[in-house]
Amino acid sequence: MKRLALFIALLGLALWAWNGTTATETASSDAQAQVGQPAPIFTLVDSNGNSHSLDDFRGQHVVLEWLNHECPFVRKFYGAGEMQRLQEYYTEQGVVWLSIISSREGEQGYQTPDEINASMEEKSVRATAVLIDEPGDVGRMYNARTTPHMFVINPDGVLVYDGAIDSNPSANPADIEGAENYVVAALTASMAGEEVATATTRPYGCSVKY
Repeated sequence: MKRLALFIALLGLALWAWNGTTATETASSDAQAQVGQPAPIFTLVDSNGNSHSLDDFRGQHVVLEWLNHECPFVRKFYGAGEMQRLQEYYTEQGVVWLSIISSREGEQGYQTPDEINASMEEKSVRATAVLIDEPGDVGRMYNARTTPHMFVINPDGVLVYDGAIDSNPSANPADIEGAENYVVAALTASMAGEEVATATTRPYGCSVKY
């Protein structure tokens, strides 16, 4: 009987190890952002030391953009001026655009506040703010996997889009033209009071350097 109990215990341990999921990870997964559900609230400090809470922007559309200027897929959009064009156009329409850097210190994409501000000036960034998430807590909360990884939140605070910026997973700026921009499509539909047709896509780019 004792041998049977030991065998069952060992079998359970083996299955747990094979699955690779701990109770903590499961709880964290349950707390992650999900399309169609209220976006998790967070507060981060920007490159100028100002604090921003997602709650502050209730009543407005919000775009979250995970950022790493060293990533070729990010350079695709910033080098062509396309990301800045989108930022400028939508912020003029009252959309809040928050770029978030979750790179850990010492990893690719990490920048000090002064370096972030220098990059913003050099690249003519038009985001509402660039937020610093160096511990990676907000990135994990949203399961941000790549740079760029894009999210759209409607004025009710509900996440309506999660995924790639567009339909062409290329690092070539020439491929921007002709691709379907999922963020534009999501904002266009949501701002018109319509349901977002493509609410989830697979993000592409460099892995977030947690």
